[in-house]
Amino acid sequence: MDSNVFIDEKAESRLYVGNLDLRITEAALIKMFSPYGKIVSEDYLWHTRGPKRGEPRGFAFVQFSTKGEAKLAKEKMHGRLACGRPLVVRLASEKYLEEAAQKSSRAIGEINKTGTINGGTSGQTSRSAKIAAIKNKLRTLEEDASSGKKQKQADNFPRDYRER
Repeated sequence: MDSNVFIDEKAESRLYVGNLDLRITEAALIKMFSPYGKIVSEDYLWHTRGPKRGEPRGFAFVQFSTKGEAKLAKEKMHGRLACGRPLVVRLASEKYLEEAAQKSSRAIGEINKTGTINGGTSGQTSRSAKIAAIKNKLRTLEEDASSGKKQKQADNFPRDYRER
């Protein structure tokens, strides 16, 4: 069997489950989806750092043994309320296809607005222009600081603000 076919089959039997309420546990997720087929794996995503560390991220992936089971689960579970929130269920591969379609439609919209096609170098040009603008701003700030403009600006504030 071709390894690419196996990867494609695996991707098509993997579901993205989004808009999960934070009260939904991994066990509850498995219980909700198990009537539609054999669950091979489940990836419940958690925040790993920051102030929300240890809390659920609000989405998960459920891997079924076959593409048919995944499609059935998608049909039955998409939009179903769980803890008062409608679940977003789609094939994990559709998520990437949807993002690619949105990016291409945005690019087409830009072409329609400007009448020109922005090539790959325009990203570099705009990036270079941003870098140049930042350098100019830094240079201006350094010149202002060395010429004493900062002190003049500070003198414009009431005394109680300067003392803070």
